[in-house]
Amino acid sequence: MKKITFTKMQALGNDAIIIDCLKGLPPNPNHFARKVCDRRYGIGADQLLLLIKSRKADYGVKIYNIDGSEAEMCGNGLRCLGRFLHEHKFTTKKEIQIETLAGIRTVRMASRMIDVDMGEPIMKGKDIPVNLSGRVVNRPIRIDTKEFRVTCLSVGNPHCIIFQEDLTNFPFEKYGPLLEHHSVFPKRANVSFVNVRGPEELEVRVWERGAGETQACGSAACASAVAGVLNGFTGRSIVVRMPGGKLEVKWDQEDNHLWLRGPAETVFTGVLEIA
Repeated sequence: MKKITFTKMQALGNDAIIIDCLKGLPPNPNHFARKVCDRRYGIGADQLLLLIKSRKADYGVKIYNIDGSEAEMCGNGLRCLGRFLHEHKFTTKKEIQIETLAGIRTVRMASRMIDVDMGEPIMKGKDIPVNLSGRVVNRPIRIDTKEFRVTCLSVGNPHCIIFQEDLTNFPFEKYGPLLEHHSVFPKRANVSFVNVRGPEELEVRVWERGAGETQACGSAACASAVAGVLNGFTGRSIVVRMPGGKLEVKWDQEDNHLWLRGPAETVFTGVLEIA
């Protein structure tokens, strides 16, 4: 049996397993992710983060969802990884560059909160990708007899935002997966249902691509913030409330970058034995 040391972390209930893979990846990481993220037969988590070497940044990371699919990036995951790198003495730097499939992201450490530069939002339909032309703001798509008005963008991964007043009674579990797999999204999409609580506050429930409903999602918080601005509901600095807690998002007008702020903490560390 091979022994692998892991650390379970969470950011507002969005949990991740982090493994040091600087000396090499496990064989078949997609299958490995499904196995260890399983909440009944494995450790249990929304995602698996594999720390790897990078020639362009301080470190790299490969991100896998609970269904084994690989994600381009994850804001909550990057905050967890930043905390992990500090707690396990990989670095003492307060500003860390991490390479993801979506590009290099900056993580800034503070005593409790962690900031992530999520980069510039991608607006063009073909680049998100969405099978719609131009900017996709308040555009109609249909599922059966129900029409949804969607705002779509990418913050390294594709997002579909729908403004919805009643998040409690809305059939979230029905429409979340149907929208994730809608034909308009060639690479599927993270789907957020958003209630505008004011010009500086949003309430969001997220159906994450490859993971289902999660307690929080950093990239969805950023995408919801951008959608709030594009639809004229909010300003550029807001609080996003999710079931797991609140995140702060700022869409900087000068450089067009999105900054995400929130906590991250270790749950436990252990050793996994695999054949």
